[in-house]
Amino acid sequence: MSRTGWQVHRVPNTAVSWDGEGRVTVPLWLLRDGEHHSDLPLTLSAAEAEFLHAQLCYVLDSAPAIPLPGRVPDCRKPVQGRSGSG
Repeated sequence: MSRTGWQVHRVPNTAVSWDGEGRVTVPLWLLRDGEHHSDLPLTLSAAEAEFLHAQLCYVLDSAPAIPLPGRVPDCRKPVQGRSGSG
């Protein structure tokens, strides 16, 4: 199926990183009609990144974790129980 128009996608196999100024950078591609047009980094403050993380966790809470061995973040792993002092 051919995709038309403008789209934004994560750059495959590229990590989210700190930019050296205390901001988080998410590498993105800008595509037009399915063809790469340019690189487009999404830059967020730490607070914005935390808020986006919280929103994503909330949305994903009802969805099963995708099995990617060794790559599932702790917040997506099943809770086995909690032990601690009370």
